[in-house]
Amino acid sequence: MRFADLEFAPRFEHGDTSQVAELCGTDDATQLGVGWARLSKARISWTIRYDEVVAVYQGQLKLHTEGKTHQLSELDSIRLPGGTQLVHEAEHALIQYAIHPANWASGS
Repeated sequence: MRFADLEFAPRFEHGDTSQVAELCGTDDATQLGVGWARLSKARISWTIRYDEVVAVYQGQLKLHTEGKTHQLSELDSIRLPGGTQLVHEAEHALIQYAIHPANWASGS
């Protein structure tokens, strides 16, 4: 899949601060969800309900988790276990994520 062909769309209620382009996931009947996200002037609170790996390709991303702040720059990555409460914060960042299970929202 070519990056230039991806279509980014706003994610959840976050509007243009968080835009996502999925590469694979529940629509493909796979257990692995992978995609790209663009964060712009973002400060998003979230409790993840899946295991996740996040890699930063452009910009910087701060992840605030359980009293710690993880500062990720270009080419840095982090693994986050399910149940982690966090805040994504970025002035501008392009990240890639991989989650398991992809169908976390269905409760199955």
